[in-house]
Amino acid sequence: MAPRADQPPLRHVAERLNEHFGLYLTNCRLLAEVRSEWQHIEIFEHPQFGRVMRIDGCFMTSERDEFFYHEPMVHLPATAHAGVRDALIVGGGDGGAAAELLKLPTMRRVVLCEIDGEVVRMARAWLPGLHRGAFDDPRLQLHLGDARVFIQTTPQRFDQIVLDLTDPFGPAAELYTVEFYEACRRILRPGGVISLHMGSPIHLQESMGRIHASLRAVFPIVRPYLQYVPLYGTLWCMAMASDQTDPALLSATEIDARLAARGLGEQRLYNGAMHHALLAQPNFVREILREHATPLHRGEHLGDVHDPADLPPVTITTG
Repeated sequence: MAPRADQPPLRHVAERLNEHFGLYLTNCRLLAEVRSEWQHIEIFEHPQFGRVMRIDGCFMTSERDEFFYHEPMVHLPATAHAGVRDALIVGGGDGGAAAELLKLPTMRRVVLCEIDGEVVRMARAWLPGLHRGAFDDPRLQLHLGDARVFIQTTPQRFDQIVLDLTDPFGPAAELYTVEFYEACRRILRPGGVISLHMGSPIHLQESMGRIHASLRAVFPIVRPYLQYVPLYGTLWCMAMASDQTDPALLSATEIDARLAARGLGEQRLYNGAMHHALLAQPNFVREILREHATPLHRGEHLGDVHDPADLPPVTITTG
C-alpha cells in the first residue's frame, strides 16, 4: 500500500484494555492500513515509539520497544536450552521473534506459521527496524495458514516453539487450550521449550490463571515470568514450559556465560541478572497463580478477554 503522506497527524490513537482502563498515543501519523480476510492492520509513525503496528484496534509492536517483549519471549527459554537448532513460531508475522531466533548460532531452521499473509507483507514493507531482514534469511521458512492444522499434521520436530499470538478471543482462543498445548508438546523434541504470553496480572487475572493451569495440565515444568511492555501500558506475563528444561536452575553467571559463548552479549534487555529478575514473582502474582483455576479446553472462552469492538468507544477530552 502506498504511504498516506497526505494524512494529517492524528491527535490520539487509543486502545481500551477493559471497560475502565486503557492507553493512548498522541501525534500518530497513519502510514498504511489494510483490511485483510482476517483483521484490520494499521501502521503508524509515532514520535516516541517510531513505527507502530496495530491490529483490530490493539497495539501489537513498535520498532523502539519491541525488545521488551521479543527478547524475554525468545531468549529466556532459548538460553535455558542446550542449543536450539530448529524452531517454530506461531503467529509472529511482524518478524520480531524470528529476528531474535536467527541470532542463535546453532539455529538451522525457523518455521514461521502465520495465518494472515497481510501481516507479513505490511511488516516487510513498513517495519524493517523490527524484523531486521529476517524474512530474507534462507533459514526462515514462511508457512501461511492455520497453525493448528500445521502442528497436527507436520512430521517435523522442534527444539523451541514461540507462540507469538494475538489476545485469546475469537478463533485465537483455540490456541490457548489444553488440546493445543498437547499438540505442541507432540512436536517438541525431548528437552524442548515453548514460550507464550498469558496476559496481564493487572487486568487479565482470570486469563493468567486459566492459561497457567492449561500449561500445567500438559507440561511438568512451567515457569511464568514478568515484563513491563511500554506499548502495552502495563505489566505483562509470559511463561515457558518444557518436559525437562528448567530455566530456574541456571545461575546468572551460567546465563551470561551461555550468552557470551553464543555471541549474544549485546542484547538490550536480557542478561543473567535479568533472567532471574524476570522469573521473580511479586506476592500478588503468586496468589493469582496459586488460586485454583480451571484449564481452558476447546470451545471454552475466557471471561476477562474481550474483542475491542465489543467494548465502549474511547472518548478523550483534553483541557
